[in-house]
Amino acid sequence: MRRDDPRAKLTDAEFIRQFETLGPKELARTLSVALRNVYARRKMLEGRYSRQIRAPDPIRNTRVAEHHAAILQCKVDNGIVLIGSDAHIWPGPMSTAMRALVKFCKGLRPRMVILNGDVMDFPQVSRHPPIGWEGHPEIAEEIEAAQEQLHKIELAVTRSCELVWTLGNHDGRFETRLATVAKEYARLNGFHLKDYFPAWSACWRCDINDDVVVKHRHKGGIHATHNSTLWAGKTTITGHLHSQKVAPFTDYNGTRWGIDSGCLADPSAKAFLDYTEANPLNWRSGFAVLTFVNGKLLPPELVTVWDQKSVVFRGEIIKVQ
Repeated sequence: MRRDDPRAKLTDAEFIRQFETLGPKELARTLSVALRNVYARRKMLEGRYSRQIRAPDPIRNTRVAEHHAAILQCKVDNGIVLIGSDAHIWPGPMSTAMRALVKFCKGLRPRMVILNGDVMDFPQVSRHPPIGWEGHPEIAEEIEAAQEQLHKIELAVTRSCELVWTLGNHDGRFETRLATVAKEYARLNGFHLKDYFPAWSACWRCDINDDVVVKHRHKGGIHATHNSTLWAGKTTITGHLHSQKVAPFTDYNGTRWGIDSGCLADPSAKAFLDYTEANPLNWRSGFAVLTFVNGKLLPPELVTVWDQKSVVFRGEIIKVQ
């Protein structure tokens, strides 16, 4: 049993009592374990005893004006940051890129993992009209599928790894719909996307050190990576366009990069089939690997899906489960 596993310190009954007395964050601090481990044990015990384990009433019933951070400032002197975007998770098997991301979390022991927007698709609350009579998953089904897949990432990383979610336009559909039709419920748990993913820090933009910006989208078009880093004046990692490529840019200040991390989803997934009308797509599935040495970013690398069972990284075809 790992030393950061809360089972090593409390019996089931003690854990339940302290969870319901202290709440998850205070319990994690008391046990000196990661918050995600506390939530994982609660989920296990709820299944074992067929009952809900609730935080104290003030935490459960109301929210105190909690909002997503606009910008999250992070510092990485030495270590690896994994950045994946556009998972567009639907119920069903994990994509090859998502399985690879879990594998790389275990193997590279990253300092941070950033999901750079559009983790879910939310077609049922899209502003776009339906196309024909195609079926879409229920919102609850999408959230449950995303919880299951993100939990695998949470279990794969080390205790010190930061988990960050830079929100995308598809993610925003969830709260936009609720804010439009049910604004009176804004301070209640369950009406914000973050309520369902407590282990992840949500923001619109994540800045790493002083010269790297991670956000879901900036400039558009075929030259988006070039234009994003040109206009930002910093290395810029985006998703949204699913194109997965790196554009270096050098001026008097040195070299920086515009990076599209691609899509964690399979480009042929059903979520895309109808609105793309089965056209050829200049998309690539995979994610980005950033390595920092003494606070400086080395040339960025890409992990790219090769086939349904493998990815390519550093000139090697790597099998994934």
